[in-house]
Amino acid sequence: MDRLFDYFTNHPFLAGGAVLMVIVVLAYEIRQRSLGAGAVSPAQAIRMMNDGAVVVDVRAAGRYKDGHIQGARNVPGDQLAEGTLPLEKLADKALIVCCDDGATSASAARTLARAGFSSVFTLRGGLTAWRHENLPVAKG
Repeated sequence: MDRLFDYFTNHPFLAGGAVLMVIVVLAYEIRQRSLGAGAVSPAQAIRMMNDGAVVVDVRAAGRYKDGHIQGARNVPGDQLAEGTLPLEKLADKALIVCCDDGATSASAARTLARAGFSSVFTLRGGLTAWRHENLPVAKG
């Protein structure tokens, strides 16, 4: 322990930088966990769907009709921004939020997490990644 103290006194800038980096990493991790949103791959999403997770597609209704994940519920992002009322019944279930490429769904997932949904995930890469994995897409 004395050697550690000697190091800190002999190299204050290096020690200070190390302490600062630890604080930054901890703050980032705590922030990510407090948002409650994580990204899942298409394969992980399928496993979660088999366990009862619900897919929420936040694209516009027209884009949803062009192709969506089977069983996904369409709640456009602008409607979700106004309130989470359409999803209140699903508060106890795991939600997988998806969009075309994953950018819009991240914002929607943060909105849901702030609204009190405890288990919210995004589909990493969105519907583009889903199609890239040659997974089925429903139309209509």
